[in-house]
Formats: sequence, C-alpha cells, structure tokens
Amino acid sequence: MRIAVTGSIATDHLMTFPGRFADQFVAEQLHTVSLSFLVDDLEVRRGGVGANICFGMGQLGARPLLVGAAGSDFDEYRAWLDRHGVDTASVRISEVLHTARFVCTTDADHNQIGSFYAGAMSEARQIELKKVADRVGGLDLVLIGADDPEGMLRHTEECRTRSIPFAADFSQQIARMEGDEIRTLLDGATYLFSNEYEKGLIESKTGWSDAEILSRVGHRVTTLGKQGVRIDRVGEEPIVVGCPEEETKADPTGVGDAFRAGFLSGLSWGVGLERAAQVGCMLATLVIETVGTQEYTLRRNHFMERFTKAYGHDAAAEVQAHLPETAAPVDTTPAP
Repeated sequence: MRIAVTGSIATDHLMTFPGRFADQFVAEQLHTVSLSFLVDDLEVRRGGVGANICFGMGQLGARPLLVGAAGSDFDEYRAWLDRHGVDTASVRISEVLHTARFVCTTDADHNQIGSFYAGAMSEARQIELKKVADRVGGLDLVLIGADDPEGMLRHTEECRTRSIPFAADFSQQIARMEGDEIRTLLDGATYLFSNEYEKGLIESKTGWSDAEILSRVGHRVTTLGKQGVRIDRVGEEPIVVGCPEEETKADPTGVGDAFRAGFLSGLSWGVGLERAAQVGCMLATLVIETVGTQEYTLRRNHFMERFTKAYGHDAAAEVQAHLPETAAPVDTTPAP
C-alpha cells in the first residue's frame, strides 16, 4: 500500500529552570510581567505528528509519504527522516516562514511556560494531494493528522472528491474545532482514530452518538492507554488488543503517534486488523520506554522477542515476515 501521512512537522525546544516560577512573580505587578529565566539545559527534539508517524513507519520498513509544510530550516530534519525510510519529497518548503516550533521551560515544581509557533504549518492548506498521488502512481490511504485546520479540511474534501480512502485523526486539534468541522472531517473516513477522552469529545461536539458515528466511518480505532486499543465496526464484535509489558516508563510523548505508525504499517503489509493493532501497541511500548518521540531504534530481534511474548508465536510468525531483515543503524545525530 502507498500510504501518505499529512500532519504537522515541528521541533520542540525544551529547557529546565532550576528554581520555581512562583517565586519570581510579584502579586501587585502581574499586569506588567517582564521576566527572563537562566536555564540549566536545552533539549531540541524532532516532532510533529506527521513526522512522528512517518518515522515509526520508516523504522518498520513501510516507506510512508510525509505530506506537510516546513521552513527553509528543514534540511537537517529532512535528512534525518530520509535516512530512516521516509519519503519527504512531498513536503512543502515555505519561502518566508520557519518550521513550526514549540518552546517550553519547566521549573523545579514541573510547572511549564511554553509557546507554540505554527510558522510554515499554516501553508499545509496549499498542498494538493493530486500532485502527491501523481508522483507515486496513486495513493491507497491518506491519514489526515493534526495540522493546519484549513489544510485538514482541504485534504479531507480532496480525498472524497478523488475517491481516495482516508483516515481521520484530529488529535490535539480537536480542542479548537467546532462540531461542523469535526462532522466534515470524519464523515466517510475508512478509519477514525482517537483516544478515550477524544472519543467522548467528538460525540459531544458533533451531537452524534457512538452508533451514529460508527455508521459514518468504516472502523473506529480507540486507544485505551495502558489497556491497549479497541477497534469497532458496524455489525461486528469489537477487536480488543492489549499492550505488551513495559520495561520502564520514561516519557509518554508520542505514544499515540507510534501506535498509528505500527497500525498503518500493519495495514500496508496486509496482516489484518488484529495484527496491525498488535504491531501498533508494540511500537507504542518502545516509545514510552524512550525519552523523545523519534529517539528509539527498532532492533528486529528485540522487537520480535517482545512481540512473541505478548501475542504468541503464530502472531509473531505472521509479522516477522514483513519486518526489515536488518535492524536500523543507531543514529546519534543530534536534533537541529
């Protein structure tokens, strides 16, 4: 399958302040705050839901197409993704805006002050999926992930117009969307992704019941945190898949993106919904054990040992045939 993933491309700049923000504020002067903080360290991590999902698919050998917008500062990030099996030829490069960026400082009490710069992400609405499809000889599925809202709407309408199957995945953008937008984005989707909280929010904002939404999509894929995932289809029993046992819990950021990467890779292999969900849960477990969304390396033998322990030998035999023969090399190149 040729799977395109539309979604944000961004970098996270994370800093640590050794003191407490609360100690720096003067109650009588809160109307005119002017502060700067000397921080101890800076971590720059690659991120963005589109890039995170594609990175995971690349690790699994699925060769995804990343569709999104970035700035002229994208060169190093592009090279990183290219090295890890991602087709980045359809990324739009803005002539005037930088790649989206999240800048956040965390204090000793784990309070945070952060800012998100959308930047080039706002140009995602200018990307035409037809050009992407023409370049690769057609698309079998487009995942429409969190991105510029106008871009998400355009990609959804184009998929409908051109009869391209699509997956709706609102993620963090659901908070700013109204019911009409959500109804437009999910109606006719082959897959609808959400976590449990987002599932309730979708129903609340659209005014549609769970059954009504399920009647408008092919599959409703709901992640359940440590309980795994449930896949619902009209007239069928739900498919419920649990998560493998965690070795450690380092950082939950990007776990949902990793599940989607594994699930979509399984679909591209044609292994069926249950197996695809198992691959997604295994990859998500690797990510939760790593700090950062793209800092893990998929080691084939290690992956299969843990997959076999979690899901059995029959499931492992079916999946193993599709994994890359050699493990991806450990890449220690620092983030930009």
